[in-house]
Amino acid sequence: MINKLIISNVLHRPIRTAVSVLAVSIEVAMVILVVGLCHGLVNDSAHRVEGVGADILVRPPGSSFLIGMSEGPMPIKIGDRLRELPRVLAVAPTFVHVNSVGSLDLIYGIDLASFNAVSGGFVYHAGGPFQAPYDILVDDIYAHSHHSKVGQTINLLNHDFRIAGIVEHGKGARRFIPLATLQDLMGEQDKATTFFVKCTDPAYTEQTTDAIKTLLSSYTIMPIKEYMELMTSNNLPGLNYFITVMIGLAVGIGFLIIFLSMYTTITERTREIGILKSLGASKTYIISVFLREAVLLTAVGIIAGFIGSVIMRKVLIGIYPTLPIELTWDWRLYAAGLALVGSLVGAFYPALRAARLDPVDALAYE
Repeated sequence: MINKLIISNVLHRPIRTAVSVLAVSIEVAMVILVVGLCHGLVNDSAHRVEGVGADILVRPPGSSFLIGMSEGPMPIKIGDRLRELPRVLAVAPTFVHVNSVGSLDLIYGIDLASFNAVSGGFVYHAGGPFQAPYDILVDDIYAHSHHSKVGQTINLLNHDFRIAGIVEHGKGARRFIPLATLQDLMGEQDKATTFFVKCTDPAYTEQTTDAIKTLLSSYTIMPIKEYMELMTSNNLPGLNYFITVMIGLAVGIGFLIIFLSMYTTITERTREIGILKSLGASKTYIISVFLREAVLLTAVGIIAGFIGSVIMRKVLIGIYPTLPIELTWDWRLYAAGLALVGSLVGAFYPALRAARLDPVDALAYE
């Protein structure tokens, strides 16, 4: 009986119901997409660094574990000293530049021979290696999102570069230019910001790391496995704060809409509440009616939010193919839990107020 009453009330007010469901779905989709985007960016960046194929990263003293962030250049001759160490197979000096024009991404200045020795070489979808100082390689995702073709000219760092090749994604950056060219453009001749070191066998990583630390005691030396462990949102305080704020806003939206919806419902159904109480309905019964209605609206909103997040992900990736968004079931469940708790909290006071109505005053309400 109570379930039929709730469904009847929900269907009787389609606009209010639709607004409540929409608010909850926005809350759920917002949480899923924001977290998915943040985690996607961090994981994508980490996996692309791992995809270079190195075993160890050598970077300037005191540098952030985020590659490209506030790194001072190092003498490129360090690479020669690293190559002399036992169990070192190859060393790739790389100049990493953060580009903020048009989009925020990394540009790698690479020595193609040493980079290929570490990474195993690029897989070319079209074109081939650098042929001139102002040639550029772009990965397939960048090429798809910008409709780029081999031979096309793109402007980068206020200079025109010819696309020499389109390569398989996953090896560090999405755009690569000759190391000497980027050094000249940055005014940092014979400098590098990162050295990718590959061991003769991954089993020697720990020993080689210790040897490099002895050789370059003040530098930041990090095995790739350790780097991958650090690249999580928990180790990025700024990102965690952003996620927390966005989740707070989303939950606040759902809470307020459900609160207003349930509060308005009391006014609309005052006489109905009076009839129920005159027939002997207890306060607990009245509260349960409103809370069950809130749960029903929230459940529909959660399902709509799940569907909406998948649709929005496809739309965003269609517009921005380079944008990584990871939708995980643990955060779907977390978003659903937040929405449910927020809705119940938002509905509790209106439900309590309805239960406290005097049946005589409620019946006399016009």
